[in-house]
Amino acid sequence: MTMGTAEQSGTYRLGDREVRRLGYGAMQLAGPHVMGPPADREAAVAVLRRAVELGVDHIDTSDYYGPHVTNEIIREALHPYPEDLVIVTKVGARRTPEGGWPEALSPDELRSAVEDNLRNLGVDALDVVNLRMPGFAAPEQRSLAEPFEALAQLQQEGLVKHLGVSNVTPQMLAEAQAIAPVVCVQNHYNLVRRDDDPLVDALAREGIAYVPFFPLGGFSPLQSAALNTVARRLETTPLQVALAWLLARSPNILLIPGTSSVAHLEENLLAGARVLGPLELEELDRIGGTGEPDVDL
Repeated sequence: MTMGTAEQSGTYRLGDREVRRLGYGAMQLAGPHVMGPPADREAAVAVLRRAVELGVDHIDTSDYYGPHVTNEIIREALHPYPEDLVIVTKVGARRTPEGGWPEALSPDELRSAVEDNLRNLGVDALDVVNLRMPGFAAPEQRSLAEPFEALAQLQQEGLVKHLGVSNVTPQMLAEAQAIAPVVCVQNHYNLVRRDDDPLVDALAREGIAYVPFFPLGGFSPLQSAALNTVARRLETTPLQVALAWLLARSPNILLIPGTSSVAHLEENLLAGARVLGPLELEELDRIGGTGEPDVDL
């Protein structure tokens, strides 16, 4: 099997840049439970450098990974950054010594988080900042006006180039869009978690990127078995099939699979070369069900 690259999956607009649809999520570069340093810092640096070598031009991170650890490793591995590299970060939470993720949504906390990201990444302005709203199993419907207005102010000051939102409902997205342009939405979505099907299609009509997290999260044993069956037939891995399905699902989907292993990174990027036929797509759609694309933004 030949090595795949991020180029093979095509590109999509993210803010003022075209990025390859297969990116990299840096969360796993921190230590266990996303706390503290990794066991092998040199390996973490090697993963980032190999990702860029293979064409990845879109890295997702946050300064609360570690905290600070992941951004410091990104800076060590890649600074000064390639001109075409887009680094997307998240704010809206902080870490406790016990490993908790409490919200941090006040204007002062958000300013501090942006400043931490700027310092630890070693940049004068952040390419994209996602406002991460609370909730794990699903977004919590609530107003995001105050925190998003605070980020819009930081954008006006030149500290942030573009804004996104994460873990939001369509109503929360509409509230954000009434304050400032939104260039991406990052929500929980995968082959079996299809609640956002209408939102994915609505965003595609608006030219806004959709970035799913947990590409294999929440699968039942039966669903996993069905996915494994397709993967065996294609002589590949379930993760590659799940990522390939997401790439086929809509052209506005950007992927950020994460790993701390170069070998696993290379395996993930092979998903960009996977072409699922009508039979496979039909089988995979049966695993997760389908949504009705009827949301208007």
